[in-house]
Amino acid sequence: MNYSTHVFPALPTQLTGQALVSHAGLSVLTGFLNAVDFRRLCEDRLSQFVPATATHRPGKILVALALSLAAGGQQATDVDQLRAAPGLFGPVASDATVSRFMSRVKDQPEAFSYGFATMTRSLRSKIWAAAGPRNPARLATPTNPLIIDIDASLVHVHSDKESSAGTYKGGYGFSPMIAMADYGKTNGTGEVLAVHLRPGNRGANSAKSHIEVLNQALAQLPDDFYDQHGNLQGEKILVRTDSAGSSREFLHHLDSLGIQFSTSYSLPVIKERFIRWIDETKYWEPALSADGDQRDDAWVVDASKVIELKDYPPGTRIYLRAEPLHPGAKATLFDTDGNRVTAFLTNSPRFNVAFLDARHRARGRCENRIKTLKSTGLGKLPYWSFAANQAWADLAMLALNLVSWLQLAALPGGHEASCWDMKRWRYRLFSMAGKIVTGGRQRRLLIPERAPAARLLCQLHEGISTLFQRWRHGELAA
Repeated sequence: MNYSTHVFPALPTQLTGQALVSHAGLSVLTGFLNAVDFRRLCEDRLSQFVPATATHRPGKILVALALSLAAGGQQATDVDQLRAAPGLFGPVASDATVSRFMSRVKDQPEAFSYGFATMTRSLRSKIWAAAGPRNPARLATPTNPLIIDIDASLVHVHSDKESSAGTYKGGYGFSPMIAMADYGKTNGTGEVLAVHLRPGNRGANSAKSHIEVLNQALAQLPDDFYDQHGNLQGEKILVRTDSAGSSREFLHHLDSLGIQFSTSYSLPVIKERFIRWIDETKYWEPALSADGDQRDDAWVVDASKVIELKDYPPGTRIYLRAEPLHPGAKATLFDTDGNRVTAFLTNSPRFNVAFLDARHRARGRCENRIKTLKSTGLGKLPYWSFAANQAWADLAMLALNLVSWLQLAALPGGHEASCWDMKRWRYRLFSMAGKIVTGGRQRRLLIPERAPAARLLCQLHEGISTLFQRWRHGELAA
């Protein structure tokens, strides 16, 4: 009797010419892009970036790059994984063709930015309309507005690139400002509206940068956020930021647009009588957890009558939150009785202190989106040209949004996969192997039925097919 000491079976490996596919799970994204007529949209907006007689049109080039980023690629040359499976992905542009395309983008950055922005807005309008009762635009009201998170991040580079500069952390690279839509924990993971690439020495508290990325984000919203005269209905939007967005200039800009805001606030030097007032626990009420349950170790209070706010927009209120210091945290002047006291400003028409605090603390979800965006291409900018790297950041945003739109429109509400992170999509679905077979004059993609996500793959294809038929027959219109 033979006894093997191997941990796994040791199989001999050999090459084959069979039609095997290593990323068969990406077929859900290709089917989704076909259903939304992505190629026609790209042809309308970006056809000037390829010769009129070119075989590879801009839609196919952008799709190949976005799919490679969604699958975990980090360079433009990673599209060779798709090129190895022409039966599933069709003819894929060569590295030289992609390079020439990006060179034309670099020479006409404004034209590409405008075309790409209008294309993604059309896609977003079409897909949000297909979400039905989960359409973020329809759910947005003055009391429950659509939340736009704005935050800056750092992208380090290891070689000299155009407009790169030193960062405040001692590194070198870029400091992009990112605007993201958060339409609720139960409706998906949210999506990215705009990525504004900036040199690494730009401050995170720049009101000009906040206003610029906000304008880009507002331009991405569907027509539901505008009245019949084209005026923005700002009361249906809430902008949420950290303390870098609490500058008076930015808040006054939001107020002029009628937009609600909720922003962290650095507490000023407080007088002794105010510190004693903090100790009066009778003024405080229990905070809420992320699930809406009362906490017995955190409290919130409306401090608008105690802390004077000068030169802020009318109706601005300040709220305080107190919770125990985390292990190892060093107390400051304001952290009385072993509690850390933080503050945020808002002009929301709602006055439930605990609800406002819980909604503001949910801003932490935008950190996950930034982390995902970096793992989808933003964290490794491959070009020297600043304009080409901005286009790459836009492609990373498209790759992330494709999965977010898939969760919103093709999955039923409350589905387990509706809150999956990109890494989980890659491991469970996109990396799934398959085989292309031909029979009855048709090609089919075979998936192992024992694969854990096989049923999810079939469910997504069914949902995409249903959406395509409804779009085709005019039942859904953006």
